[in-house]
Amino acid sequence: MTPLPLYIDFCVFLFGAAIGSFLNVCVHRMPREQSIVNPPSSCPHCGQRIRWFDNMPLVSYLALRGRCRHCGARFTARYFLVELLTAALFLVIWMHFDGWRVPIYWLLAGGLIVATFIDFEHFIIPNEITYGGVGLGLAVSALYPPLMNTTSLLAALGRSFLGMLTGAAVLMIIVEVGKLIFGRHKISLGPDTKIVVADQKLRVGDEEMAWLDLFYRKSDAIEFTAKSLRFADKSFENVTVVIHEKVMTVDGQDYDLAGLGTIGATTDLIIIPREAMGLGDVKLLAAIGAFLGWRAALFTVFTSSLIGGAVGLTLILLRKTDWQSRIPYGPYIVLGALTWLFFGQQLMDWYMKFVRG
Repeated sequence: MTPLPLYIDFCVFLFGAAIGSFLNVCVHRMPREQSIVNPPSSCPHCGQRIRWFDNMPLVSYLALRGRCRHCGARFTARYFLVELLTAALFLVIWMHFDGWRVPIYWLLAGGLIVATFIDFEHFIIPNEITYGGVGLGLAVSALYPPLMNTTSLLAALGRSFLGMLTGAAVLMIIVEVGKLIFGRHKISLGPDTKIVVADQKLRVGDEEMAWLDLFYRKSDAIEFTAKSLRFADKSFENVTVVIHEKVMTVDGQDYDLAGLGTIGATTDLIIIPREAMGLGDVKLLAAIGAFLGWRAALFTVFTSSLIGGAVGLTLILLRKTDWQSRIPYGPYIVLGALTWLFFGQQLMDWYMKFVRG
C-alpha cells in the first residue's frame, strides 16, 4: 500500500475520534436536556472549562490518565471508549464503502453510538436520535436513491418509508406480546415495607422509580394491599390500592393524585407495571429501517434478539443479574444493524445457498 492511502486512512481515524469527542457531549447532555452546543466542554465535577490542549481526542484522556487537570476527579472510561469506537467505525466504513454511502453511514454510525451509550447509562433513547434518525433516513434516501438500490427518487423514498414501517411494526408487535406475558412484576417485600408516592416517584424501601418509567399506557397500574395507608387527612388499614398515572383507587373509591400530596403505605407485596422493552427501541428500529431498508429492519430484529438473549442468559448464569432485572435493548439493536451494514448481504447469500442445499 502506498503512503498516501495510509495517510488518508490515518486522517479518517483522527476525524472519527474528533467526532467521537462531540458524541461524548451528546451522550452526557442529551438525557439531561442540556444544549449540546453551549456552554463549551467543562468538567462535570468541578465545572472548570476544559482547554483545547486537554480536549484532544484519545490523547488527552491517556495523558491525564482519565482525570480532570483542575480537580483531579476521574472521568469515566466511556469518554475514551466512545472516541475510539467512533474512530474505528469511521475508518472501517471508509475502507468498506465508497461514494456518498460513506458520509451517510458515518451519520448513521454516530447516531447509533449515541443511542447505545445513553441507553446503557439511562435506559432511554432520546427522541432527537430516533425521530431525527427517521427524518434523516427518509431525507438521504430521497437525495441519494442508490442508498436504496434504485435510481428513482420516489422508489427510494418508498423503500425507506417501508423500512421505517417494517422496523416500527415488527418491534411494536413484540412490545405488545411482551406486555401481555411480562407486563406485571410481582415483588415480594419484607413485613411492613414502607411505600411512598411523592413528586412523581415511587419509593419502595430504598429503591426509587420514576413515574414515567412505570406508566407507558393508560392500563398500567401499581397494585398492593396496604396494611396501613395515609395521605392528606385520611388513614386506612387493610385496603386494596390501585394507582394509575393520575388516579388512586382505595377499595373502589377514586382519588385524584394531584391533590393528595405525599402518600405513605406499608405492605409485603406490590405489583408494578413493566414493558418487555421501551418505545424508544421501536423508534430506533424505525430509524434504522429508514436508513437501510426493510430487509435490514427484519435482520436487525432477528440478530438483536439472538445477541440480547445470549448476553442476558450469560449474565443470569454468572449471577450478574436476574430474570427480573432491566436490561437495555438498544445496544443489541445497534449491533444487529451494524452486522447487517457490514455482513448482511454475505450472510443472506450464505443462507440462501444453505436453504437450497
